[in-house]
Amino acid sequence: MSKFLRIGLHQSNVSGYTSKAWCVRRVGSAVFLKWGAVEVQGVGKGRKVYWTHLPQEKTIRCGTAVRAQDYTKSAIARRRSHDYEPLTGAIATRRKSTNGSAELKQALATILIVDIVGSTAKAAKLGDARWTKVMGLYYAAVRKELKSSRGKEVVTTGDGVLATFKAPAAGINCATAIREAVRTLGLDIRVGLHAGEYTISGGEMVGIAFHICTRVAAKARAGEVLVSRAVKDLLAAQSQISLRDHGSHQLKGVPARWRLYRVES
Repeated sequence: MSKFLRIGLHQSNVSGYTSKAWCVRRVGSAVFLKWGAVEVQGVGKGRKVYWTHLPQEKTIRCGTAVRAQDYTKSAIARRRSHDYEPLTGAIATRRKSTNGSAELKQALATILIVDIVGSTAKAAKLGDARWTKVMGLYYAAVRKELKSSRGKEVVTTGDGVLATFKAPAAGINCATAIREAVRTLGLDIRVGLHAGEYTISGGEMVGIAFHICTRVAAKARAGEVLVSRAVKDLLAAQSQISLRDHGSHQLKGVPARWRLYRVES
């Protein structure tokens, strides 16, 4: 079966988000269609896709095999122009929890993503042994500040860390503390923060908010901490944190333009 999956932000290293899938299979003069919402877990070769609900199905009777083949080619061509990509392997149905219903919980958080700038060049310069030691100290420093700020580590992504906070001020203060801490290791980082809702599904965090945060971080330069408008709006009026308008930006794969703000030291 040829499968085409619309996932949009698939280049992100963050696992867990929802999208849409569309599948087509031709058997003789008949074309079988299947489509619906999916959940994507993992990245690269380890990526798995699950139907979030039973998909819709339809059978098209074309009369002849040639017409069915033409119908299939046309249908695939139309959908390729809508950011679909080939998907290998089957789409499984998400297993339900023991109580017979999917465990879904909604939550709102300030999300932080920290990433080392120029990590590949630094690793090549230092060599494997020294770089491994530096990375150990880096993660120790990040986790120390997360603990102090009551942040929750979600996942590490290569040389980056994704974490959540209940309050935006805590996330921003943690970001600046991490920036100063890792400078003693000769490292520069970029940080992005965004506030939004996510879903806890099967013990994993799922939501577009994580991907938006990744895009915000990608706009930061070495030593910069950038936040989205959502974070700025949630800051308490009495907050002592100073933000400077960083302009309107197009975030890769995210609709519309987003206004970002730089945290002033």
